[in-house]
Amino acid sequence: MSTQTFRLPDVGEGLTEAEIVTWRVAPGDAVAVNDVVVEIETAKSLVELPSPFEGVVGELLASEGDTVEVGSPIITIADEGASPAVAPEAAEPAADASGSVLVGYGSTGTVNSRRRKPAERPAAASGGVIAKPPIRKLARDLGVDLGTVVPSGAAGEVTRDDVVKHASQASVFRNIETPEWSAVREETIPVARPAAPPVDDREESIPVRGVRKATASAMTSSAYTAPHVSVWVDVDASRTMELVKRLKASPDFADTKVSPLLIMARAVIWAVRRTPMVNAAWIETDEGAQIRVRHYVNLGIAAATPRGLLVPNIKDAQELNTRDLARALEKLTLTAREGKTTPADQQGGTITITNIGVFGVDAGTPIINPGEVGIIALGAIRQKPWVVDGEVRPRWVTTVSGSFDHRVVDGDGVSRFVADVASILEEPALLLD
Repeated sequence: MSTQTFRLPDVGEGLTEAEIVTWRVAPGDAVAVNDVVVEIETAKSLVELPSPFEGVVGELLASEGDTVEVGSPIITIADEGASPAVAPEAAEPAADASGSVLVGYGSTGTVNSRRRKPAERPAAASGGVIAKPPIRKLARDLGVDLGTVVPSGAAGEVTRDDVVKHASQASVFRNIETPEWSAVREETIPVARPAAPPVDDREESIPVRGVRKATASAMTSSAYTAPHVSVWVDVDASRTMELVKRLKASPDFADTKVSPLLIMARAVIWAVRRTPMVNAAWIETDEGAQIRVRHYVNLGIAAATPRGLLVPNIKDAQELNTRDLARALEKLTLTAREGKTTPADQQGGTITITNIGVFGVDAGTPIINPGEVGIIALGAIRQKPWVVDGEVRPRWVTTVSGSFDHRVVDGDGVSRFVADVASILEEPALLLD
């Protein structure tokens, strides 16, 4: 009887690590190929991993809450009749039911898991030195024997600071200055890390990981890479509200949710045709920067979920009629709220809408989603006094605001695009043109 080891795969988004959220099986359970065995959380989404093997579950090699690197063994599966409790062994890549190799299955790697709760660190003699490839390279450059370094990582791994600290204390560097050591010393020694303040009942520390970690990184990169320009305009959306009311009463939309966001989405798609640069991308290449104009609209919808901010997108939204677009919006929203948005759903967006009006907010200056040039916000729709034909009347008024990458779009293009979106909200009949 043989035992095979299932290693954490790259699920197709450049994954380097993931958190074990929920095990769907236990030791002794029988599993078939493609049965879901575990749910993981990546930087972008929750993903259910199917088993590449058939047999009986042996050991769960990572606990719920562990953060595990791609390539690390997470579960063993034995053939029917084999003893389930066996040591993990490397496995050959496994094929799914269709015969294709599942992404990342069978790749090699050592276990590097960081647990939510403090865990006992493994002794150096019980499994060798645990260190990532960049740390090993740094140690080689500095002439440090990793076996002599005291690890401080949460799972007993050697960190960059461990290597630098060890090197700074070694006599070999007291009188010899190498380019590698000089660069490390200049980068690390002058900067003292403050100790984490104590936490009591009046405060709470929340680890930054998963979606929050990815969002923070993406937003910081966008804010400091793309020069943002923001504009906004007040809009009389009374006719939009009338159209929404009529669509809700229509038999064609009886099983579909209709909201002002639907008209906003149609307006953005329509306005993109008139100002294509807002749907472009700024691309850095070895030959220099390029502006890539996309002649399709993968419409992103910013969604607040229990896991954090997600921006799934509707592929080729320009091809959909109003009813199909409404259904796509409803499916996207429900999937995001249930935490089932896949990495593929979040890739390839070209322009994003954020509906801040659902939170009662009138306007804002949103940060552009990385890889895009524009993001546009729909504010709260409220009844306000509005001048119509020289008379003050109650009208449904909203604010359309947006941020754009000024490297790609000039002020006239930004203004034209926002004005076009506003014109559709004021008179949806323009969509018939």
